[in-house]
Amino acid sequence: MNALRFASRLAPRAASRVALSQPRVTKTAAFRPFSTKPQTLDELGSVDHGYTDDRVDVVAEPERRAFTYLLLSTVRFAYASTARVLVVKFVASMSASAEVLALATAEFELGHVEPGNTITVSWRGKPIFIRHRTPAEIAEGAAVPMAHLRDQETDEERCTKPEFAVVVGICTHLGCVPISDAGEFSGGWFCPCHGSHYDSSGRIRKGPAPLNMEVPPYSFMDDTKIIIG
Repeated sequence: MNALRFASRLAPRAASRVALSQPRVTKTAAFRPFSTKPQTLDELGSVDHGYTDDRVDVVAEPERRAFTYLLLSTVRFAYASTARVLVVKFVASMSASAEVLALATAEFELGHVEPGNTITVSWRGKPIFIRHRTPAEIAEGAAVPMAHLRDQETDEERCTKPEFAVVVGICTHLGCVPISDAGEFSGGWFCPCHGSHYDSSGRIRKGPAPLNMEVPPYSFMDDTKIIIG
């Protein structure tokens, strides 16, 4: 019995010595040539098979490709049309309305205005003075030296037609409305608020007003009809 136990103990040790004495054999991976070409999607594979399921085969399914192009073109056309409509509406909203355009210009008949008289009309909510000047008033206005004027403008620059002076009837000092045919200058205007005097073409001649009365844009349609605006 003792001999059997001794032999069983020696057997594993001998086997381990034999294994250590034998050379080790290692497995090496197979050599693969190096390639710089990137792998394509079909070579990499797809876990959810989306590449094979969603891929359009232009040979087997030519109508599917045509439908895709048609759908994309339709959507892009709808986007472009919507953008165009929005731009047109935005630009149209910035344009003046018909009511505003109707008030932009005004026509007046001056045939009934006698020389030496002044009428007051309304344009864009502002009073407009239109004076039919006499020859003496025209000559007096043309003879004024520029050095005597605070806001230097010639009579010809302010009166397109010498017989008529057209000015906005608002004092340039504090916005009061001057009185026609009043003041120290013939055919002019006088502001009683602070004592500004204007001559027959609306130029400031005396008082605190810094500028001449404004001349609105106007033109004569004929000898007796004027359009303002």
